[in-house]
Amino acid sequence: MFHSMYWLQGGGCGGDTMAWLSLEVPDLTEWFALVGIELLYHPAFFNGTAVEHQRLLARIAAGEQDLDILCLEGSILEGPDGTGLADTFMGEPKKDLFRMLAARARVVFAVGTCACFGGVPLEGGVGATGAQFHRWDRGGFLGADFSAGSGLPVINLAGCPCHPDVLAGALGAYAGGRELALNDYNMPLEWFNVLVHQGCTRNEYHEYRVEEKNFGEKGCLFFHMGCQGPLAYGPCNKYLWNRRSSKTRVGVPCFGCTRPDFPNAHPFFRTRNIEGIPLELPDGVDRAHYLAYKGMAAAAAPERLRKRQTWV
Repeated sequence: MFHSMYWLQGGGCGGDTMAWLSLEVPDLTEWFALVGIELLYHPAFFNGTAVEHQRLLARIAAGEQDLDILCLEGSILEGPDGTGLADTFMGEPKKDLFRMLAARARVVFAVGTCACFGGVPLEGGVGATGAQFHRWDRGGFLGADFSAGSGLPVINLAGCPCHPDVLAGALGAYAGGRELALNDYNMPLEWFNVLVHQGCTRNEYHEYRVEEKNFGEKGCLFFHMGCQGPLAYGPCNKYLWNRRSSKTRVGVPCFGCTRPDFPNAHPFFRTRNIEGIPLELPDGVDRAHYLAYKGMAAAAAPERLRKRQTWV
């Protein structure tokens, strides 16, 4: 049994599609056959004519074509002034097309942080919002009470872009009849139950507060250089990119791209702090205990860590 899928490009780049194309084991063409998904439409892969695409949409709208899975990439653009004319399809607001497809779909996946929470276009004056969230707030374009034909809310696969293994795994799990447990932001716990910090190769430096203020060293990037790893839930150090690496492994601070408030208004490479203490502490950590512990930890840091030596 094959599940039909339609992919809608909203307001944003095609980065999630590009990441999806890098799926390796299996590759994307093999993956469709293995999980039993029939791709009705994707703007990068559809080889039919514009007329054939319009006929497909007409059949979906009339209920003549089943739509099992709807994927949204990019934000929904409601501007200017609620018209939706900032993003159109055949001269009509694309937001109306999304609403129709969502009403017909068995399940809706928001792919990437823009589709999930609004993301990058939020600051563009185009009325951007996520499918069912607007940053941290439930609601978004479809409303807090929306559920697809299966009874599920919009399933959020955050990331800028979404990791290809997350996308392939979540779609495959749904197609295979597996239930996806979700967190408070409708993100599957299978991939979003760990902090990016967990699995970071710089953890020992973090524990002893061996800090960096410049690029190129091995120490922790959280205290001065804006790393969001202890604040953001995501699989980057669990499922490595290209099965090889992650930002923190190559010395780049985590941007926190899976967080509903991404991108932050403040600079990526600078930690906001008061007297050297970060304004945002690792998720779930009590401030008073953190201050006492980190002070003692820094004083007790082994010499090899101070010298940036991973091993003796």
